[in-house]
Amino acid sequence: MNHLKGVHHVTAITSSAEENYKFFTYTLGMRLVKKTVNQDDIQTYHLFFADDEGNAGTDMTFFDFPGIPKGIHGTNEVYSTSFRVPSDAALTYWVERFDRLDVKHEGIQEHFGVKVLPFVDFDDQKYQLISDEQDIGIASGTPWQKGPIPLEYAITGLGPVHIRITNFDYMKEVLEKVLLFKEIAEDGQFHLFEVGEGGNGARVIIEENTELEAGQQGYGTVHHVAFRVEDRAELDTWTTRLEQFGFRTSGYVDRFFFESLYARVAPGILFEFATDGPGFMGDEPYETLGEKLSLPPFLEPKRNEIENLVRPIDTVRSTIDIEKEYE
Repeated sequence: MNHLKGVHHVTAITSSAEENYKFFTYTLGMRLVKKTVNQDDIQTYHLFFADDEGNAGTDMTFFDFPGIPKGIHGTNEVYSTSFRVPSDAALTYWVERFDRLDVKHEGIQEHFGVKVLPFVDFDDQKYQLISDEQDIGIASGTPWQKGPIPLEYAITGLGPVHIRITNFDYMKEVLEKVLLFKEIAEDGQFHLFEVGEGGNGARVIIEENTELEAGQQGYGTVHHVAFRVEDRAELDTWTTRLEQFGFRTSGYVDRFFFESLYARVAPGILFEFATDGPGFMGDEPYETLGEKLSLPPFLEPKRNEIENLVRPIDTVRSTIDIEKEYE
């Protein structure tokens, strides 16, 4: 049984695909590598922001479900997402940038011996930047080469996902006995787990929280977190393993850009297991990733209907010279 390779992607919900695009492109400097729709709800945009090439382990994705209410943070939820930056010095750059752009943040902190910078977006979606200064483990991605952030400070991929849970003992069993994580550190109610090669890209933080009410999903909250597997054969092995432990799964799902499996592993906690490939450049060249509405082959016959359902968003960047912003 091969270990999971780390975090694959995190999918969250936004109140506005347009504002979400602006924030991730021009504030965070992540590259929109795919503009598509939710394959199960074609009136809903699905935007993928990632590193320069859309590598697995680097993408934060968003749905904009029409009319959905604002989410409520609580327990039994995937509470926040981390983004990796190269160094402690990068965090200082980001503090100054967030101050200039009026992005709410909590200043540089240290958690489990690593420097972090918690912040929120316009929906009160929770994030943190995490320093790779001393990281040893699974490699991160490549920053967006033509984005606004100097490459030495830019986001390179996903770091630890922070999950709040009521029944910690149960979640620990799921992570260790089923998913083959191991607990490597504890700080009060916070527990750090890692898998595979370890490091920032292969960790989850579990917070035992029995005080808060259960979180309610809506815009500003995470929908699910996905973990990396190598290929379809690995995915099928994980399907068998999860079902042997009594979990109900989605079975195999072909998402075109990767292949997937879903399982709700605890109340409010949906995990996806996703293959590293095929990736995002099968239907668009590198130079113009994310600039057109991309549809998987099974939705292509509905293109006219879908284009009438979703309002157009201008995501062309290949014709724009985006200057690096050193402050």
